[in-house]
Amino acid sequence: MIYSISPLAIGLFMAIVVAVLAISVYFARKSSSSTNYFAAGGTIPWQVNGIAFAGDYLSAASFLGICGMIAFSGYDGFLYSIGYLAGWIVALFVIAEPIKRLGKYTFADALDAIFKFPGIRLMAGISTLVVSIFYLIPQMVGAGSLVVPLLGLPHWIGVIGVGSIVIFIVATAGMKSTTYVQFIKGSLLIVFSLILTFAILNKGLSTKPSAEYHQFESLEATISGDLISGLPAGYSATDTHATATGLFVRTEKAGTIRWWKASSDNGPVTLAETLTITTSADGSILYNGAPREEQAFYQVGHLDRIVVDGQDVDSTGRLNPISYLSILNQSRVMLFSEVKFSAGGEQVRLWYQNPVEGSRILRPGMKFKVDEGSSLVSKLNFVSLMLALFLGTAALPHVLIRYYTVPSAKDARKSTILAIIAIGFFYILTLFIGLGAMTSGVIDLTDSNMAAPLLARNFGILLFAIISAIAFATVLGTVSGLIMASAGAVAHDLVDGIFKKHKLTDRQRVIIAKVAAIATGIVAILLGIIFKGVNVSFLVGLAFAIAASANFPAIVMILFWKKTTAHGVVASILVGMLLSVGIIMLSPTMAPYFGVAAGDALIPLDNPGIVSIPVSFLTLIIVSLLTKKKVVANT
Repeated sequence: MIYSISPLAIGLFMAIVVAVLAISVYFARKSSSSTNYFAAGGTIPWQVNGIAFAGDYLSAASFLGICGMIAFSGYDGFLYSIGYLAGWIVALFVIAEPIKRLGKYTFADALDAIFKFPGIRLMAGISTLVVSIFYLIPQMVGAGSLVVPLLGLPHWIGVIGVGSIVIFIVATAGMKSTTYVQFIKGSLLIVFSLILTFAILNKGLSTKPSAEYHQFESLEATISGDLISGLPAGYSATDTHATATGLFVRTEKAGTIRWWKASSDNGPVTLAETLTITTSADGSILYNGAPREEQAFYQVGHLDRIVVDGQDVDSTGRLNPISYLSILNQSRVMLFSEVKFSAGGEQVRLWYQNPVEGSRILRPGMKFKVDEGSSLVSKLNFVSLMLALFLGTAALPHVLIRYYTVPSAKDARKSTILAIIAIGFFYILTLFIGLGAMTSGVIDLTDSNMAAPLLARNFGILLFAIISAIAFATVLGTVSGLIMASAGAVAHDLVDGIFKKHKLTDRQRVIIAKVAAIATGIVAILLGIIFKGVNVSFLVGLAFAIAASANFPAIVMILFWKKTTAHGVVASILVGMLLSVGIIMLSPTMAPYFGVAAGDALIPLDNPGIVSIPVSFLTLIIVSLLTKKKVVANT
């Protein structure tokens, strides 16, 4: 993918940043007390809070990650949207009003409201930090991805830039500033995602990809053993590599690397690669053996065949949402499959053409193996993810603290209903944005997070500039909320709770929170650089799993099981947190970061929820029953 810099995009980006900083400076004067800093004084109108909820929740994972996952994996990516939305139903009917009645600044207030037990506040504070940091990683990764096409800067500069801006927002103005930033960016994101969806439907479906699409010539040759014949003049075979998808042969011509794919050891060979990526000794990225600037690679993904009423057509013209999906279901999309292997001492990532029927794209199974080619582990992974998404929303610290910004429990319920409407509408739009990117030849195979912004660029630089700037604001807002939750956990739950005998003043508590915000921001920056290129929606799924394992059982059981004890709550949070993080660290996802092949990971599950959530509930029940007599005896 070649990214050209747009002065208009840069101008809008700068305008967004200046506006956010101006809001922070304005509200900084009103955030001197802890009540104002942590909870905006409980004065936010429910209408504003409802949209701010949506702004907080519609993070980089929702806009960049889900759209990218749908563009690469079809309907399976949309399952994230379904899971994220379903979690709000749990929040509405189980959490919203009780949390508001019991708490003041953080969700630890609600957990500790009955028991007044220091251990609860300590464990809840630690859990908030862990969940927030895991949630911060994908936001920072998304920020870095955006600055590449937007400003032409390296990924790491984008991560540092976002981190610095957000640290300024939180360290100066607190929750009120964060709320209004969320309100503005949530509104803009929904409006312009709707405009982008209208543009997709207005264009309809076409077999002619984006104007920037580069088609490659299909060539054929014959392979026999390790030798290849019938190649274009000047090519010579230098290496072969067998994978589960076939035999690949590496050829060279004047320093340019090409890969060919054989359907069998002695069958026909076709040019397989549209993009081969290697890393040179100096750390620069080479595409098809050439630097990025030489543009020796292609944009990919387009409609290979369109069928309307049984007839093949080149384009459909304007469509409505139902006809768009119906025609796509009958058509065929040219996707690209990836193979990773070592060859000639190099780590190579290879993409090759893979035509997929539309009916296959619009049903589960391309990413989550639940039917064809499924295994027990793949099915458990899918169930585990859905559990985490359903239950994690109601236990996310940066979502829970927003209930304390409104005046009453009734307002908390109304703002939750408004959030569900706004979020649900947006997630419907993600389906069309993701499919639009899949079929328009605009995907960057090296970064699925860029599907939506690059699709917008296909409709004009103005829409691209606006969408990219809003996406950047989306990251800013969500990161602000997460760091705000982390700062509150440190100042209100950890420090204030541990040093209860030495009561902190209002001013001291706010100062500690601001220092915590700076420290959390620095950690988030470092992790955002490390996890470059990983799909942000997948990373957020891990944060949901930790929240669902560590926080959700404690919240639910305190509200609905009278036998719950303080020791049970502490044990549940500790076990849920350690077990979920431990499974993640030993999973195939994390194994490569420790120098271990994914297939050699100690635990085959990618998502821990199916194990850690039930164990956390069970721990709370057992420990509560064991400690109930002690509690009664001491009263």
